[in-house]
Amino acid sequence: MERLIEFAGNHPYLVAAAVFIVVIVIVSEMRARIQDFAAIAPHDAIRLMNQGALVLDVRDSEPFAAGHIGEARHVPLKDLTGSAESLKKFRDKPVVTYCESGMNGGAAARELRKLGFSKVFNLRGGLGAWRHENLPVVRSAKAAGGKADGKT
Repeated sequence: MERLIEFAGNHPYLVAAAVFIVVIVIVSEMRARIQDFAAIAPHDAIRLMNQGALVLDVRDSEPFAAGHIGEARHVPLKDLTGSAESLKKFRDKPVVTYCESGMNGGAAARELRKLGFSKVFNLRGGLGAWRHENLPVVRSAKAAGGKADGKT
């Protein structure tokens, strides 16, 4: 133990770099686990949507208006618990949550599980992954300058 303390005293930059790398690895792993909670790829989400799944966009209003998945219902993450009662008819049906990157979508999926929803999935990579697959995004009339047909 004394040799370890002596080494740390003689090489503070090396020890600091090692600690920094360990922290980065831990944060990276935690982020990956949060994001991958019941995560599905965009093509799997499409399959669930074709089977009648509810799609929830948990982003704020402005990003939702700027572009969202066609049949998505807008329920901001901060309002999810309060909206659970209006979503109760979907408790036993598939529910796909998404945000921009997948982080908040994973949090929403975990929250819905706690509220009793049995088939909850998170869109892996969020809307960014959806766009990366060149899948359609719809804009709300507000963001499209009043045009109701704002598909991109």
